[in-house]
Amino acid sequence: MHTKESPFRTGLVAAVLAFLGSWSFFLFAYPYHLMRREQQNLFLFDGVHIRETYRGMGFLGRFVADFLEQFFLAAVPASLIVALLLTGIGVVVFRICRHFLGKWPSLCIATLFFAWSFLRETGNLYLTRYTVATLALLSLVLLALQFKNAWLKPMAAVLLVGCGIWAFGSPVHKVYGKAWSVPQFKYERVIGLDTEAYRENWDKVLELSKVDLYTEEASYCYNLALAMKGRLGDDLFDHSQNYHYSLLFPASSDQTVMTNAMAGEAWFQLGDMTVAEQSAITSLQASPKHTGARYLVRLARVNLISGEDGAAMKYLTILGKTLFYGKWARSMMPGRQDEAVRVQLSDAHARLARKDIVHQLDRPREQLLGLLEADPTNAPARNYLLCYDLLTYDLDAFMQDFTPDMIKGRLYQEAVLLWLTLQGRLTPDEIARYGMDLSVSDRMNRFGLNPSAFKNTYWYYYLKAMNKQQ
Repeated sequence: MHTKESPFRTGLVAAVLAFLGSWSFFLFAYPYHLMRREQQNLFLFDGVHIRETYRGMGFLGRFVADFLEQFFLAAVPASLIVALLLTGIGVVVFRICRHFLGKWPSLCIATLFFAWSFLRETGNLYLTRYTVATLALLSLVLLALQFKNAWLKPMAAVLLVGCGIWAFGSPVHKVYGKAWSVPQFKYERVIGLDTEAYRENWDKVLELSKVDLYTEEASYCYNLALAMKGRLGDDLFDHSQNYHYSLLFPASSDQTVMTNAMAGEAWFQLGDMTVAEQSAITSLQASPKHTGARYLVRLARVNLISGEDGAAMKYLTILGKTLFYGKWARSMMPGRQDEAVRVQLSDAHARLARKDIVHQLDRPREQLLGLLEADPTNAPARNYLLCYDLLTYDLDAFMQDFTPDMIKGRLYQEAVLLWLTLQGRLTPDEIARYGMDLSVSDRMNRFGLNPSAFKNTYWYYYLKAMNKQQ
């Protein structure tokens, strides 16, 4: 009895360890890769949609994977589902090998299969359907091995695997189901910043930004969170900045899906619905499945704010057939909105630019000025405009846009002092005129003695640029 139970106990212990290890990894170290899949997924509880979408080769694999990926909205269910799939692969391989090998060789092969599947799951563009297909095909092989007649086993295996490939699809894809991958933790952090920015969790964005990743995408999300917290004029240079490219992204088909999605986040918060809509549409078209709940939610919000209720209804009707967005979509339907939502939409509509600037998408300054013309109290747009001037070294434009009675910020004071110095007007009266005291001037003098001690100042940023030009 003990001998027969030993392989089972060994396999059970290995399966539990594999499950706990993979679940912990994707929950605590790698959750955002999985959550991004949900953003680019759309599973509708609609018979017509299901019949039209899930047909042809691999229909069942796509159906199962899309159903599962809707639960990737949060890290806990996402990591739990992936851990169960990966553990299932290991268990099935172990049981297949036990038909031919001993306990330990079988365990070694199962461990290798588990590790291979685990690493594949860490791929940047990997889709769950390929893990589902792998598990399904292996399970069919195991099923074929249950036949008692030896000559039936290979025939059944070939037949079942052939049917499995038709129903679940190939377990490998050159882009979305690569045969090999390794975790990229830096990119995971960037995806996390993008996800939390989309969800408007600004404190979480700043928490994830404690370590500078020295990428434009990371700085972009950091800058947006600062602007929404009212700190952009103080803390901009606490992170690396690449000219104005880390401040605002263009929405273009030349960009990646992630960069396009990011581009819309800042413009949506600033009030430019034209670019926000273009960003969502471009991302929708370029996503792996040419769909995505994130982009439909954004399109619905953009059209509601713009007053395009007909277009908004189209997107809300689609989202109303989903499991997790249905309640929100129904509450946002024109005629069903509560007073708080109506006020929020009305306030956002009042901040829209008064003229269409779709042909000026490569001129961020004009776009920001248009937003401020519509609403001079738009503090995020004002901060973005001033920081755009600073990042492009245009102090004259900065002085035209700067209003000390409306906007405050340490970096703005530093820029004013620098401009006064360059103009030969750095006097106590001029300093007082711009609402600053002499302590700011004293700090500038200390900067001149040891610039490297003031790397988070505008003076240091400007000095580095001037030294490069010489």
